[in-house]
Amino acid sequence: MQEILKALGRRIRELRLKQGYSQEGFADHCGVHRTFMGTIERGESNLSFSNLVKVADGLGITLSQLLSGLEKKAGQVAKRPTRD
Repeated sequence: MQEILKALGRRIRELRLKQGYSQEGFADHCGVHRTFMGTIERGESNLSFSNLVKVADGLGITLSQLLSGLEKKAGQVAKRPTRD
């Protein structure tokens, strides 16, 4: 489960940066706290459905676009060596 949360966080961060948002600015745009957005992007939060909707809406994409390909990316995250 942790790998898919990390993959989702990386995807959200990548899409946020492509749109030119700072993490704090994007959190405000989505209506969530900035520290919560940090936990999302680090894969530390198991998002509720309503928060997934807020993030997808904030990015201007559908839920299916946000979640597309995450299983494959999660597999890639699991194969990466961990940093200590």
